[in-house]
Amino acid sequence: MNNVLVSYLLQHKSISIPGLGSMYIERIPAQTDFVNRRILPPDYHFRFDKYFDAPDKDFFTYLAKQQNIADYEAIKWYNEWAYELRSKLRDGNIVEWEGIGTLKKDISGEIVFESAGRIPGLQEPTPANRVIHTHTQHTMLVGDQEVTRKISNIDSGPTTATEENNVVSGDEQAPNPNEPYHYPWEEEKPKKKGWWFFALIIAALALGMIFFRVYKSGFVTSAAGNHQPINAAP
Repeated sequence: MNNVLVSYLLQHKSISIPGLGSMYIERIPAQTDFVNRRILPPDYHFRFDKYFDAPDKDFFTYLAKQQNIADYEAIKWYNEWAYELRSKLRDGNIVEWEGIGTLKKDISGEIVFESAGRIPGLQEPTPANRVIHTHTQHTMLVGDQEVTRKISNIDSGPTTATEENNVVSGDEQAPNPNEPYHYPWEEEKPKKKGWWFFALIIAALALGMIFFRVYKSGFVTSAAGNHQPINAAP
């Protein structure tokens, strides 16, 4: 009986036990192992859910065919098996389902399931090495101009980065992921001088003219005035 139920669970990924709950096979997606540079395959494990406990019709058809009995006999036989299982749990016994896990009752009266472990699979981890394309090019928009950047192998010989016909070429090593990438056309722009620089030049010229006028005429108050006489009207 146990082999028939385990076979149905592995094929249909779930089996319901009347009055107790359902057993599921849950899939864990593939994961990346960065340290060992590989991708782990999907994993599977058993999970128990106490809220769904009604078997479907296909289950009893499968059970009757495997046991070579009628459908109504399969229904009666499976319900008796489930009742016996619930009785053992109510008495505080631990029920071990070979290859699946164990069922037991905790201090609060709830049914607790402990899985027997991960389901062994046939898939193996896949190597995942980083690929760096050393002979490639890509086009990007810089301002209103398209620039094509060529990346050549560092072993091909020393070359210099040139820009001709909107093409930038040069040697590159593997980029450091911790440092931002800088393109050759990204040069530091000179800072613009402030308006105060021109104001200082104008002020210096004005002060120079004033000192020159004072030096020529002497430091008297009349030197700054107008010497033309004004005749009063008759």
